[in-house]
Amino acid sequence: MVGRTLEVPGAHDPRAPSETKDHAVVTTSELLPETVPSTDHVVALVERWLAESAQHPVDPAAQRLAGVLKDPNGLAFTVGFVDGVMRPEDLGVAGRNLAEVAKLTPKFLPAPLKAAIRLGGAMAPTFPWLVIPIARRVLRAMVGHLVLDATPAKLGPAIAKLRESGNRLNLNLLGEAVLGEHEADRRLKGTYDFLARDDVDYVSIKVSSVVSQLSMWSFDEAVEKVVAKLTPLYELAAKGAAAGKAKFINLDMEEYRDLDLTIAVFKKVLEQPQLQQLEAGIVLQTYLPDALGAIQDLTDWAQARRAAGGAPIKVRVVKGANLAMEQVDAAIHDWPLATYDRKQDSDTNYKRVLHWSMTPERIDAVKLGVAGHNLFDVAHAWLTAKERGVEDGVEFEMLLGMATGQAAAVRGDVGRLLLYTPVVNPSEFDVAIAYLIRRLEENASQDNFMSAVFELSENRALFERERDRYLRSLAALEAETSGADVAAPGPNRTQNRRTEWTEPGTAGASSPVAAPAPGEEHEGSLTSVVLGITRGSALDGELMDDAAAAASGLTGPGVTPGFRNEPDTDPALAANRDWGRRILERVPGSTLGIDTLKANRIETVDELEQLMTAVVARGTEWGALSGDERAAVLHRAGLALAANRDRLIEVMAVETGKTIAEADPEISEAIDFAHYYAERARELDRVQGARFVPSKLTVVTPPWNFPVAIPAGGVLAALAAGSGVIIKPAKLSQRSGAIMVEALWEAGIPKDLLALVDLGSRDLGTKLVSDEKVDRVILTGAYETAELFRSFRQDLPLLAETSGKNAIIVTPSADLDLAASDVVKSAFGHAGQKCSAASLVILVGSVAKSERFRRQLVDAATSLRVGWPEHPSSQMGPIVEPADGKLLHALTTLGADEEWLVEPRQLDSTGRLWSPGIRANVKPGSYFHLTEFFGPVLGVMHAKDLDEAIRFQNAVDYGLTAGLHSLDSDELATWLANVEAGNLYVNRGITGAIVQRQPFGGWKRSAVGAGAKAGGPNYLFGLGDWEPVHDEPSRSLHLRGLEQRVTELIEASQPSLDYESFEVLRRSALSDEVAWAEEYGTVKDVSGLGVERNLFRYLPTAVTIRVGEDATLADGLRVIAAGLLAKSKLSVSTAHELPKGVRALLAAREIRVVREGDAGWLDRARKGEITGRVRLVGGSASALAEATGGTPDLAVWSHPVTPSGRVELLPFLHEQAVSITNHRFGNPTTISEGVI
Repeated sequence: MVGRTLEVPGAHDPRAPSETKDHAVVTTSELLPETVPSTDHVVALVERWLAESAQHPVDPAAQRLAGVLKDPNGLAFTVGFVDGVMRPEDLGVAGRNLAEVAKLTPKFLPAPLKAAIRLGGAMAPTFPWLVIPIARRVLRAMVGHLVLDATPAKLGPAIAKLRESGNRLNLNLLGEAVLGEHEADRRLKGTYDFLARDDVDYVSIKVSSVVSQLSMWSFDEAVEKVVAKLTPLYELAAKGAAAGKAKFINLDMEEYRDLDLTIAVFKKVLEQPQLQQLEAGIVLQTYLPDALGAIQDLTDWAQARRAAGGAPIKVRVVKGANLAMEQVDAAIHDWPLATYDRKQDSDTNYKRVLHWSMTPERIDAVKLGVAGHNLFDVAHAWLTAKERGVEDGVEFEMLLGMATGQAAAVRGDVGRLLLYTPVVNPSEFDVAIAYLIRRLEENASQDNFMSAVFELSENRALFERERDRYLRSLAALEAETSGADVAAPGPNRTQNRRTEWTEPGTAGASSPVAAPAPGEEHEGSLTSVVLGITRGSALDGELMDDAAAAASGLTGPGVTPGFRNEPDTDPALAANRDWGRRILERVPGSTLGIDTLKANRIETVDELEQLMTAVVARGTEWGALSGDERAAVLHRAGLALAANRDRLIEVMAVETGKTIAEADPEISEAIDFAHYYAERARELDRVQGARFVPSKLTVVTPPWNFPVAIPAGGVLAALAAGSGVIIKPAKLSQRSGAIMVEALWEAGIPKDLLALVDLGSRDLGTKLVSDEKVDRVILTGAYETAELFRSFRQDLPLLAETSGKNAIIVTPSADLDLAASDVVKSAFGHAGQKCSAASLVILVGSVAKSERFRRQLVDAATSLRVGWPEHPSSQMGPIVEPADGKLLHALTTLGADEEWLVEPRQLDSTGRLWSPGIRANVKPGSYFHLTEFFGPVLGVMHAKDLDEAIRFQNAVDYGLTAGLHSLDSDELATWLANVEAGNLYVNRGITGAIVQRQPFGGWKRSAVGAGAKAGGPNYLFGLGDWEPVHDEPSRSLHLRGLEQRVTELIEASQPSLDYESFEVLRRSALSDEVAWAEEYGTVKDVSGLGVERNLFRYLPTAVTIRVGEDATLADGLRVIAAGLLAKSKLSVSTAHELPKGVRALLAAREIRVVREGDAGWLDRARKGEITGRVRLVGGSASALAEATGGTPDLAVWSHPVTPSGRVELLPFLHEQAVSITNHRFGNPTTISEGVI
């Protein structure tokens, strides 16, 4: 075979991402030399092993489990038993779950066992204390052959028995999820104690179980910390080796994100002088295309170590068992799947890695552990090792309890086996759930060799299936290495923030544009390079002429029509970590935004008047453009924001203390707003029955806590809707707002269309908000700020996202480890300074007494590393200014009967660095229960049942976000039917809403004005007015397809309407039906992630319809028809006499009708009788605002009545976004099926 040179892109070296290593070049002769066994020999050996395995006794537990998993309900039954009966602390929950699981009892089970399970299922809900312990013992017997009992009395004998056959054991201690340092230390000590035993000589441990809450952004610091914690364990192994009792440590790996870290830790530990002579191992997963580059890098390093007199290392080669969770990770983050997506490719790569590694010179430095149960792969590896003369450097490894007969047959040829042996304490058996579910899924999946393991000898079809899979995987490698030059596999994930942009004007080229080093930034950062423009150039000329071509010739994300979320930066990749570190190095001396603010300082009323006049004029031109033309410019703006990602992160860290892990997703959100609103701008022109009338001037007043995403969202939405914009950033984050606006100017948005202001006085701020030239104000801030703005101008068209007092409910059916993790992330992300943050956790029933939940909650919170954002290791940054007022009270003062679970501490003299605080025993109705504090403090409440917990959750004035942790479908249904919030989250954190996936906005006092959810399909609708568009009258007068209640209204109205009015009413009702069928009457999951259901739905809400003296009866009836279709709780105030039939119809539906003139209507409004939402037909919105004192509690829709159902149904419906984690350990779950 002739060797051909192949380049391995992205050769693996986590510490030197830009270097090209010698091992990046391989040849086909190295990958598949002549010394590869013939496939006939491999197949013959497998057949012999299968024949010999029949002579060994079959483990009855293993055979029973295999039979169960072949049943159509087998996997669901077994996983349901493991996760639903073994896991819950609450026996009542386990009993209810057993009753459900028993319905799936596989037919394969012996009749007595089936009968016992069904009887147990019937008795469990009533007598869980009796049934559940027995059921758990039965299940442990069913899967107990896969794990060892860790109790001292049983572990020693079990180890001795397993070693009788000559096998060696690789012990892996399973434990609770590592959320904090206490559990990490406990896991490490347990492993240390194992290794210290005389009967244990081999252990496995993962870096993620040694140190909690690892951040890849602080890669170097993480390596140092893990090395420091692992070194004593390795020194114990070295001490044993020196005494003639060899001890071996295998550094395990599970997630792709840990690949670089694990390799770096492994090298750094063994580079210590006292460990030079210690042989140790590491795992590589060949379902990662990165595996070949990784083993080449390790081999280079190991050969240098050997040359210096050090011991060899060992690489345990596995295919990988975390595919399901890798798929989750990729889907949630919009990253490429890190693994191969076809099993055949993984199988091929497995052989590719073995072929490259099995040479005498490499085996001398890197021993191999060939791990797996696929007999064809094992035979291939064994024969390859023999033919190449390296069998002494190859060890074969299998899993405890899996295919024991086949393992014994293999052992007859290869010598002793190394058995991967999980160990768990029976009292903590639930911690083995993730491991067991992976094993169960492998045994059940038809793609996996193990699904056929007990039938290969007798079932020729299954044998040929597995043989052909083996042959195809080998053929793929032969084809790859025998044709023209091709690239051997490199990583699937290649995102590189420093080289991701392409020079414009070079179609099809891929010449990288590297980010400048500190101090060498391009003018306008990368924008001019990316877009080929300078600040303001693209649209400063003839706006109408230039806009249509604004996005032509661009490369990059989001240019083409359509929308896809912008991926966050992947810190698992070395190049990105280097990029991030460069940003943080610039933070201490950063001056970004200062000059821009100075240049846009407004000191006088005249200056402000001139600016507003100019923006109105340019906004009028802009609004005359089509939605398609505006969309082209907004897509360009999205590219500009992406090109300025580094500068935006830098300025956010400087001003608001955001860590890079918090700041980076915010830039992605801003980019998403640009591209998403661009597409929504197109839709405005396509609404049937109505014409959108843009505002001329919109004022955006954003908050400081999301200093880029929220300002960008408001600005971009207003621009998309055709308005000129003035943005006044919050005082605490002005520089961040300035850099964001700079990026948009650089994209070609003129300064007199988008104006940035830094106002010199409070009076100027008042004028900006209250001036009659202002058509809309977009506010994100406190409810009190909305009240203040309305005090300046009572009829101010204000659209505001305001406060939140958000809670997560945790029921006894929840996964308590997952719940504790999500609560801490939701409470303390950005130091609790998110309006969506969890301020309360409500523990239902027995959860309030759960020591495990309390321990995990406290461990996770106290392990957060608090610090300034320029330090990569900081996980929780500072609060934006020294604590005072409400927040200082919350951090320092307990209420009646409350106590600190974790007492917050001020960490330095600035008053901005505080450690997290958790207070227990928060009482219903207390100050802490009802008050928003906006900082790193969490309250714990107790509720006797779910209904009471929901009452506590709903008791606050706000309804922004709400969470539930429960694995019970009935509980989920109850909660979804009763919780009062705009954004709901199930079995996940309650922060981090993503554009389109989870449109953001609340209910009650969390939302002000006649608006809609930001990042959702209706947000632009509220940023202008609407006017009717009437089609030609139809010759048909049919009412087919209408809801009965609407048909009855139209029929009752007919005698009082002329033909034209009747026709408009009829056609409007038909438009309503179309809008209901296509949008409002459906529950949509536009993102379609699968692993997470992101549902958007509409729920009817109470609305008062006011038909004024200057309105027509026909318009009033048209709006009533929309309210009836929406099933809204209506009340009607009308200056017109309604037809008798209509009055009777509304009375029958318990809809109150008040006949009153405009004066009477306004008098009732003054008395506070009009609340919530109002659809004003005719009359005066300004007069209503004056009568109510401009209260933000009243939302008024007052645009002219249109025939468009898409427009007219909106006031009658609450939008709600529901995000539900739809997997358990990566495997699909049915928890929400049939519920929503």
